Amino acid sequence: MEQKEQWSSKLGFILAAAGSAIGLGAIWKFPYVAGTSGGGIFLLIFILFTLLVGLPLLIGEFIIGRSTQKDAIESYKELAPNSSWHFIGRLGIFTCFILLSFYSVVGGWILIYIYKGFTGALNGLTEVQYGTLFGETISSPFLSIFGQFLFMAITIYVVSRGVTAGIEKASQFMMPALFILFLLIIIRSLTLEGSMKGLEFFLNPDLSKITSDTILFAMGQSFFTLSVGVSVMVTYSSYLSKKESIPQSAISIVVMNILVAVLAGLAIFPAVFSFGLKPDAGPVLLFNVLPTVFNQIPFGIVFLLAFLILFLFAALTSAFSMLEIIVAVLAKGDDSKRMKYSWIIGLLIFVVGVPSALSYGVWSDVLIFKKSIFDAADYLVSNLLLPLGALLIAIFVPMKISKERLVEEISSGSSIGKKIFATWFLLIKYLVPVVIVIVYLDVLGVFDYFLK
Repeated sequence: MEQKEQWSSKLGFILAAAGSAIGLGAIWKFPYVAGTSGGGIFLLIFILFTLLVGLPLLIGEFIIGRSTQKDAIESYKELAPNSSWHFIGRLGIFTCFILLSFYSVVGGWILIYIYKGFTGALNGLTEVQYGTLFGETISSPFLSIFGQFLFMAITIYVVSRGVTAGIEKASQFMMPALFILFLLIIIRSLTLEGSMKGLEFFLNPDLSKITSDTILFAMGQSFFTLSVGVSVMVTYSSYLSKKESIPQSAISIVVMNILVAVLAGLAIFPAVFSFGLKPDAGPVLLFNVLPTVFNQIPFGIVFLLAFLILFLFAALTSAFSMLEIIVAVLAKGDDSKRMKYSWIIGLLIFVVGVPSALSYGVWSDVLIFKKSIFDAADYLVSNLLLPLGALLIAIFVPMKISKERLVEEISSGSSIGKKIFATWFLLIKYLVPVVIVIVYLDVLGVFDYFLK
């Protein structure tokens, strides 16, 4: 059955798809990975691989979804009937289910911190005290589970309202608000004394800081932050009108994603360097280091709250897409079933995510391959399932979709498709799989084994 709903406008689709891509990866993970991987040189390599790897993959997923107008499983069945290629869609659904189960835990932490910010609990603490507060927050069973439930409830509500009235409407508000909040924080960050050191660290590529890790991290980040590899973009593009240009939409989303990564760096690094803090603090950058920075400037709590709300919007717009891919498969275009499946699947994801919420507290002693439950789920998704999904899609598109169909889809809506087709086809058929295999081997530790 064809999808009954479509995006009401090209802008609505771009904002929703960009919202899916701009999540924890772009705003949380990117700054701390950049901070530990050379700053400016990492940014340069990240942009290069986003254009050469992420963009071709994104266009590939758009073609799969828009050409069939079907969900993440049925689309592969139509393009490769009587085969097992629909496994890619099933893999994407499983990946999104697991990803959202622990992603919602971090979303819950953000909601808790926003509440603490409004109640004054984040005012006047030292860096050590912020670290203690974060530890107490994530180790509290009640706070972690309640925050996770609240985050999932918001996600379920929006997705249950549908593509246009729910996801598109929320994204049209959240994405512009995200950019406005970013600009306010950046202006304040750049006006701090000593902020230029942070700006130089982030924007000045230092070739001497290039390492194999820098290149490999940039490769991985290039497609992790675009929501490619899990067929989310197959689902979103299945609601896209044939009149719209796939290349133009994809380029717009990639540019927005790169822009947000740059904005995140401009908001964080000047402020961090201004107060002599370390740019390589890692995942605690948002919850420990930034509160310390904002606490030391006039009206700092206002800017901290703005950053947390920005972070929440980014997390939610990504969560919408993860739940939508599953609901779309179950509802099969029947809007009367959307609300029921949204709540059933959303609550099931919440239940599956409870162990991750407890993994820094009462279940901290429960380890899977020497990792906490949260970290094990993160490793499974980020290091195994996402690269596998991206690799399979990169193989599927040039192998199982005819060139005539590819040309037709990429050219529909504008003439730019025909102009870039040859370059895009070469990239997705040859370069993209090679890069993904290299990333895959790296995360599995193969290079480390041979370099010993």
